[in-house]
Amino acid sequence: MRVKAFPALVPAPGQAPNVASVPYDVVNTAEARALAGDNPHCFLRVLRAEIEFPDGTDPYSDAIYAKSKENFLKLQSDGMLVREPDPCVYLYRQQLGDHSQTGITAVCHIDDYAEDIIRKHEKTRKVKEDDRTRVVDTLSANPGPVFLTYKDEEMIDAFVADWSASHEPEVDFTDETGVRHTAWRVTQSEAGPILEGFAQVPLSYVADGHHRSASAYRVGSQRRAENPNHDGSEGYNWFLGVLFPASQLKILPYNRVVRDLNGLTPEEFLVKAGEIFELSSDGEKSPSEPGSVCVYLAGQWHTLKWPSVESESPIERLDVSVLQDRLLSTVLAVGDPRTDERIDFVGGIRGTAGLEKRVDSGDWAVAFSMYPVTVQQLIDIADAGEIMPPKSTWFEPKLRSGLFVYTLD
Repeated sequence: MRVKAFPALVPAPGQAPNVASVPYDVVNTAEARALAGDNPHCFLRVLRAEIEFPDGTDPYSDAIYAKSKENFLKLQSDGMLVREPDPCVYLYRQQLGDHSQTGITAVCHIDDYAEDIIRKHEKTRKVKEDDRTRVVDTLSANPGPVFLTYKDEEMIDAFVADWSASHEPEVDFTDETGVRHTAWRVTQSEAGPILEGFAQVPLSYVADGHHRSASAYRVGSQRRAENPNHDGSEGYNWFLGVLFPASQLKILPYNRVVRDLNGLTPEEFLVKAGEIFELSSDGEKSPSEPGSVCVYLAGQWHTLKWPSVESESPIERLDVSVLQDRLLSTVLAVGDPRTDERIDFVGGIRGTAGLEKRVDSGDWAVAFSMYPVTVQQLIDIADAGEIMPPKSTWFEPKLRSGLFVYTLD
């Protein structure tokens, strides 16, 4: 695959904790407003400019995108975002508890995206894709990176281990969620083993950021079509990504809650579930292995188990598919999980306590604690050209936005 160094916009020395923010899509408007607080330099003011408008303002209005650009330019004029003098790649390490992962921040080619060298496993929602496309086009920049993964490459691994052990980082801080972010700058002239290593990587995969990658591709394609002098050297042919070796990634479960029991009592629901799966009331809150799910209702935890699914389809083998097809749709009459408002999804970072809170509130009837999808399952689905069921993977830690910004011109 094609990757290259780029002259990034980065926070001024010592300003990364003040500038960098969570990604645009992990918070709602109220949460983004609270996180930004009275910090005028928080990057959420670029990603989610509606936080500077009264409640009820259309988040897709012209004024929102204009404010996003105004705030982006102000970060630069105030000296909070500064331009690197030379093209670089960046080693970007994230640590949460005892988990650590180190990716390569670089730009990737939109043709690799179009030709499925960069593979996908999710559908995008038009309204979200249109929104991010307009943000990228308005800013003429990729304000947040795409989270990519690839099968480990020894040359890259060796370089990362050596460089990070022998050089001082440019960025090193711990965010409000307890994630430590550390970054090392590697100039293009020094990054040969990384760039050569990726030339040996046949495929990569969008782990998180399908809307960001789709919007980058759309803007690049539009600008190609509008440029009669296009020659392939233009900045819009590339987009910002952080590429992690697959062995380092951690996927958390994406759990489910359902609003009602489709007219059943808790006892009747458990009887029906026990007719489909092996039922035990052992009190376990998280499944210890694939082929099982823990269920919380009426103040108690139960476990459902089933034999390994024999199918050529990697989709049908997923626990979330088994749960949806055999129980949620048949017993609880949950329809398309993309659109049915009786089901909601809870990221694994919130733990099982978040599920108990939902059900105990009385607003939701039952919760399902899932075993996490593996990175290999994600790769198998993407390689098969299939689409993973919605809300199947929750990657943690999340990439910080505003640490590295790629401008298209």
